[in-house]
Amino acid sequence: MKLLVTGGAGFIGSAVVRQAVAAGHSVVNLDALTYAACLDNVASVAGARGYAFEHADIRDRPALDRILAAHKPDAVMHLAAESHVDRSIDGPAAFIETNVTGTFNLLEAARGYWQAQGRPETFRFHHISTDEVFGSLGPTGQFTEDTPYAPNSPYSASKAASDHLVRAWHETYGLPVVMTNCSNNYGPFHFPEKLIPVVILRALAGAPIPVYGQGENVRDWLFVEDHADALLTVLTRGAVGCRYNIGGENEARNIDIVRMICAILDDLRPQGAPHADLITFVADRPGHDLRYAIDPSRIRADLGWRPSVTLKEGLARTVRWYLDNEGWWRALQGRAGVGQRLGTA
Repeated sequence: MKLLVTGGAGFIGSAVVRQAVAAGHSVVNLDALTYAACLDNVASVAGARGYAFEHADIRDRPALDRILAAHKPDAVMHLAAESHVDRSIDGPAAFIETNVTGTFNLLEAARGYWQAQGRPETFRFHHISTDEVFGSLGPTGQFTEDTPYAPNSPYSASKAASDHLVRAWHETYGLPVVMTNCSNNYGPFHFPEKLIPVVILRALAGAPIPVYGQGENVRDWLFVEDHADALLTVLTRGAVGCRYNIGGENEARNIDIVRMICAILDDLRPQGAPHADLITFVADRPGHDLRYAIDPSRIRADLGWRPSVTLKEGLARTVRWYLDNEGWWRALQGRAGVGQRLGTA
């Protein structure tokens, strides 16, 4: 297939691009190269046959029309998004503009292209979203594909809005869509403002490791390469109009994640041990959801997909990757907001 991947220079998008190229697909990587994007993420495939890069913004409708007409993709995989909750608290406008207006522009461009091509049944618009649209869980229960939406942050509200737009374009115009909602991703190339890279890099620097509240918030952790594999599975085998929840089957409290990383670093960089002594509890994030947990029954039953990487294995692989790729993360540390506490408004 020829795939148009939006946000393909970001964390999850670049994992999709790398796996898609390895699987033999042609890939057009469309990215605006905002602060969280990095072309080094796709350097390993940049010279591959069938790979192309388009520097464009999903808010730019004429650019989208041009790129679709020029490349004629068989599918659009929409990952481009503003995604950091803390930044959404400080500056929600960018999240509405990109995640809502940008998705609308992409849907309209894809619909126009699909209709111009004769409405092929094989075309797919794959919208990638988050479990945060469902809100917060108590100590028990899991999100299913039928869980009512209850977003609690500007970020999750903007993603919920984009989900509704995609569903409406399928119901109203017949655009052949598939949708996925995933749990927290982690792994190589994770931008250094998110929890796991923050812990790794602060520990390596011997600096205080900030943990919101008491670290009791629970997330289901999904290794990014597992997620990319699931996304390509849904794209090629998922039912049109269907939504699939993608989970890592790895629930853990934030404080436990932090301690696991510190223990891994104690083994790999013993000169800083015990790294857990650096843990510092800080004021919680406003509206911080207590717990997310995904029920992955549908994707397991319908498509036979399950995650392959355990949390212990994935964290070890992630820590080693950061230790081996200091040049990558050091180049990003000067970008706006990195290393600063955001989202305290």
